[in-house]
Amino acid sequence: WVDEGYRPLTEVINELHENVIYLPGIKLPANIVAEPDIKKAVTGATMMVFVIPHNFLAPIVPKMEGAFADGAIGCSLIKGIEFEKSGAFQPILISDLLQTEMRKGISGDWSVDMSVLMGANVANEVAKGDFAEATVGAPSTEQGLKWCKLFNTPDFAVTAVDDVAGAELCGALKNVVALGAGFCDGLGYGGNTKAAVIRIGLKEIDRK
Repeated sequence: WVDEGYRPLTEVINELHENVIYLPGIKLPANIVAEPDIKKAVTGATMMVFVIPHNFLAPIVPKMEGAFADGAIGCSLIKGIEFEKSGAFQPILISDLLQTEMRKGISGDWSVDMSVLMGANVANEVAKGDFAEATVGAPSTEQGLKWCKLFNTPDFAVTAVDDVAGAELCGALKNVVALGAGFCDGLGYGGNTKAAVIRIGLKEIDRK
């Protein structure tokens, strides 16, 4: 909801072709339509992209049941890891969580293959057209190529690997390194210190 008479944000986006809260000043293409009804939004969909805070997945995913096309595939841009609350707090990837929830919703005998898109990118810079790149982790080469065709533009380069878990874990862990690099700026350290944090951080990710 936005302040202007408490109008739904989806209504404002469709009228102004701009997300005035999260991407102010960035004009969206006219063929982008904001749909508040999640089931209507995915009805007949063959490819679905998930870009929401992971804590909203639990209430949203069940509402999609049976609406998307048979054989539909999904791609998560969601950073982070959940933990199994019972037992030893085992980590759960968001892509696995999505796949599990969708399997539950279809009587447990069918699920949506999930890929991930991970990169060190800032949304408003991507929206402005600044050059960026990312990696798709897919369960197969065929699905990886499909996502590359969907996402690739002259200013957004996407490559694919057949490794969903690896791409997703690196997407989450590199945020820890990014925080360390940011701390260097905040503390007034120089470029050498920041480079050391990044280099050692990458070595630690590789060792994991």
